Amino acid sequence: MVNALAPAEVTKVVLDEEAGRVEVVVPDDQLSLAIGRRGQNVRLASQLTRWDIDILTEAEESERRQEEFRRRSGLFVEALDVDDVIAGLLVTEGFTTVEELAFTPEDEVASIEGFDDNIAVELIRRAETFITRRDTELTDKRIELGVTDDIAAIEEFTPAMLVALGEKGVKTLDDLADLASDELMEIVGADKMDEAAANDVIMAARAHWFDDEPAAEGDAEAEPEGEAAEGDTTEQEASHD
Repeated sequence: MVNALAPAEVTKVVLDEEAGRVEVVVPDDQLSLAIGRRGQNVRLASQLTRWDIDILTEAEESERRQEEFRRRSGLFVEALDVDDVIAGLLVTEGFTTVEELAFTPEDEVASIEGFDDNIAVELIRRAETFITRRDTELTDKRIELGVTDDIAAIEEFTPAMLVALGEKGVKTLDDLADLASDELMEIVGADKMDEAAANDVIMAARAHWFDDEPAAEGDAEAEPEGEAAEGDTTEQEASHD
């Protein structure tokens, strides 16, 4: 793939295997070289790898990293009621969600430079409190939207996903069963559920459509046996007479 982008110099390649996407970073002055005339280099590289390819300059990647850092820091500032310094340390250590912090052992959080045991315990407590409060609010919203408990019982769905389903009118097992996998992924977020998981969820939702079929077949098979039994009894009575 890198050779297909020549003569541009590739400084970084980031693979997202789940999404089938590649991010390629090139020097600021070599973007046009990497893309090629009318995008031929990118098309060739995409054809060779069968992956979608995004080409960014170093400046664009730097700006995106900074924006991502600000976004994640802001999440921790709001959720944990901490200052920018503590939030920044969490992001620098690789934390991306409040859930990750809540389920990280206290000693690992305490080992972060500038933290200690007391800070670790308090941060984890605040993370757990935030998750409980948020999920309670989302559950109330889910009920208000009319999303049934049958859908809520599906383990793959988070409270946020259930609300997203309700907002799109998916409120019963039949509503869910009528979806295609790409429709479900679009509603809950393709980054949160892959195609295989979406198909499994939809098939599970359709299972109740067939609940009565085995019983009906069993009853149909049982009838001749019952009739035969009656016939045997009648014959026995006639013989006795």
